[in-house]
Amino acid sequence: MKCPKCQNVETKVVDSRMIEDWQTIRRRRECEFCGNRFTTFERKWFTELMVIKKDKTKEMYDRQKLKKSLMLSFAKREFNNEKIENLLNNLENKRISEGTEISSKQIGDDILEMLKEIDPVVYIRFASVYKSFDSLEDFRNFIDD
Repeated sequence: MKCPKCQNVETKVVDSRMIEDWQTIRRRRECEFCGNRFTTFERKWFTELMVIKKDKTKEMYDRQKLKKSLMLSFAKREFNNEKIENLLNNLENKRISEGTEISSKQIGDDILEMLKEIDPVVYIRFASVYKSFDSLEDFRNFIDD
């Protein structure tokens, strides 16, 4: 692993910990040249998961894209970043065991189901974008359902 300060490739692992429900390894490293300490994270990468969009085109699953939309839904709400990571891990583990393709609709539905139990405001925020609410009536109908 290259040191971010001096670009030296000789680094040693000082500490390793499992985080995010044993889905990620957090490693504390130290550069053997300049002594700089930094943290790295190792996570499984789901390269084989394809997302089928509404227009029937396919694209590679992008965890960061999904995480960004969740972070926007949680804006100005009290939340724990580990909750979001666990939510994404659970979604990915569920999907990868069911095959290599998933529709964007199914991803959205799964996220909504998980958010319903975490925070009702975030649930409504995510739904408003995911389901393209255009009016107050759309919000009312969704909440009533």
